[in-house]
Amino acid sequence: MRKLKYLFVYILPLGVYFAFNRNGWRTFTPIIFTFVLIPLIELFLKPDKSNFDQETVLKEKKSRIYDWILYLSVPLQLLMLTSFLFVIELTPMNSVSFVGKVFAMGLLCGVLGINIGHELGHRSSRMEQFLGEILLLTSLNTHFLPYHNEGHHREVATPEDAATAKKGQSLFSFWITSHFGSYAKAWKIENNRMKRSGKSILSFSNRMISYSLANIILLFGIYYFFDVKVLLAFVLASVIGILLLETVNYIEHYGLLREKNNSGRYERVKHEHSWNSDHQIGRLMLFNLSRHSDHHYKASKKYQVLESLPESPQMPTGYPGMMMLSLIPPLWFRVMNPKLKVFDKRPANKAKAFLI
Repeated sequence: MRKLKYLFVYILPLGVYFAFNRNGWRTFTPIIFTFVLIPLIELFLKPDKSNFDQETVLKEKKSRIYDWILYLSVPLQLLMLTSFLFVIELTPMNSVSFVGKVFAMGLLCGVLGINIGHELGHRSSRMEQFLGEILLLTSLNTHFLPYHNEGHHREVATPEDAATAKKGQSLFSFWITSHFGSYAKAWKIENNRMKRSGKSILSFSNRMISYSLANIILLFGIYYFFDVKVLLAFVLASVIGILLLETVNYIEHYGLLREKNNSGRYERVKHEHSWNSDHQIGRLMLFNLSRHSDHHYKASKKYQVLESLPESPQMPTGYPGMMMLSLIPPLWFRVMNPKLKVFDKRPANKAKAFLI
């Protein structure tokens, strides 16, 4: 059962399918479930801080069931996207149903498309990386992989990182600086990689070139086989998925900074440089992404064996609730800034447990 519990996330596509086949306020059912019902439940559920013992970790790492649960998302996401294109074509653009269905698809773009694409993008297998690229393409966010793997994981918790929110920065400002900053850096990373390998930056080996072409082909294909309304609906759904990603980025690293050593280099990434959440439903919905401190400590670690450690800064609730909180900047600052003050008082070389 501990393996199959991660199938819980596939309740979401069922909810989205329900939304696609309804009208009016019922098209918002997946949004209500994710951002109202789950946060309310998590207020009453205790976080699960338990970890596997080392013997179990070795077994769980090798279990292919966890991988196939991820692979299932690829055909399912493609099926749901195709369904969305046909459904939205028949939905009046000036209706509540149109908005609800676009938000439902956007939720899938964020949870299945970008989140699972992120997990697969960290794998060493080219096949798994390719599956991750397909998922990210469904959200028009393919530039995520070059920057996330080669930029964000190197620069996290520093002023140089576009995906680390500064203390006092609002979510809405961060949406802009993170998305466009990471896009620009993705080009820089790939261009530099081409120069080091002696290839032209216009080579198809430049992932940003091939990704851009894939995005253009997808957009043109939707326009050709459907119409402008459907194309606009897909772009809006993709933007919603991207904003969900950036909101997650915001809550994961808000205000956390690494120290510089005597040589002027940043200290290595530690568990204390990412906010952690052990709230159970959020963990299942996002394949343990909320155990983000351990993910950054060792990015190649598979989602099923990520650990909770006491030195990680802890969120007061799960990801869905924290995402809603971040939408109200004054309330967010009131809750999170005092926690940063406690964190900042700790000696950099003697990190103690950071508890809520």
